[in-house]
Amino acid sequence: MSHSVVNTDNWEAVKAECLKHLPQHVIDYIEETKDQDRSESHLISILHKIQAHSGYLSKEQLNAVSQLARIPMTKVTGVATFYHYFRLTPRGKHIISVCLGTACYVKGAEKISQSLMNKLGIQFGETTKDGLFSLEAARCLGTCGLAPVIMVDEQVYGPVASGDVRTILDKYIKQASRTGDKN
Repeated sequence: MSHSVVNTDNWEAVKAECLKHLPQHVIDYIEETKDQDRSESHLISILHKIQAHSGYLSKEQLNAVSQLARIPMTKVTGVATFYHYFRLTPRGKHIISVCLGTACYVKGAEKISQSLMNKLGIQFGETTKDGLFSLEAARCLGTCGLAPVIMVDEQVYGPVASGDVRTILDKYIKQASRTGDKN
């Protein structure tokens, strides 16, 4: 009776697929740390490095970290979803932060927020379908004297009225159409 050996180990194929989704410096860091005592303690650092490179953490990247670092996927996704800093979806080209600090809130930040949400068709924490804008709430932008304020990327606008929202957005929409850049 002849026995044929069937190789069911597909680690090389899994590893090759994982390597496609991570930048080399992250792969090197995982290799450095995976055999250390308490190697899982490096998980947050690994995720920070990926997000710094890619802007967010994709499902493929989280799976690659799980496989290469030998950390259960439930732990990787648990950490990625627990910490507010980590993003699981791409951010827009322009980040709009609405100040919801006391001074801004008292002077109408809620109306500005609603106007932005209506015009963009998104809620806080979301990105427009075209990838041009992400909308975020900020506790305080430190410009209380200009309240209420919003910040687009690094540009502060204030005081802002609901009617100013369209003008501010149009500036970035026109800029994107001139350059042909959607994201």
